[in-house]
Amino acid sequence: MEINLPEVVAEVTAQFGRYEKALTGNDVAVLDELFWDSPHTLRYGAGENLYGYDEIQAFRAGRPSKGLDREVLKTVITTYGRDFATCNMEFRREGIAGTGRQSQTWVRTPGGWRVVAAHVSQLKP
Repeated sequence: MEINLPEVVAEVTAQFGRYEKALTGNDVAVLDELFWDSPHTLRYGAGENLYGYDEIQAFRAGRPSKGLDREVLKTVITTYGRDFATCNMEFRREGIAGTGRQSQTWVRTPGGWRVVAAHVSQLKP
């Protein structure tokens, strides 16, 4: 298996960038697009466990649109072959103590790169 093929890293980095822009801009349509539309998709958030695309989509639709900005401290993207990747990030939000962590597992599907699993958590200082 080839790790971090430059063209695959570029593809995943672009999609990860789209995700970050959509998240901080509350572009729910793009966020919905980038998650795999499957009952097998999951997202563990800071205060919720979401199982399946429908629960994730409902969460996004009801989430407040303010206070989403964050400062990215570090991002690590690793690709495994041509169709699988992990994206991990540390971030900080104004007014929240400690740093946040975001992990995503991405898979190339017939529709493009999609998040199949995600986890967001906050480290206390």
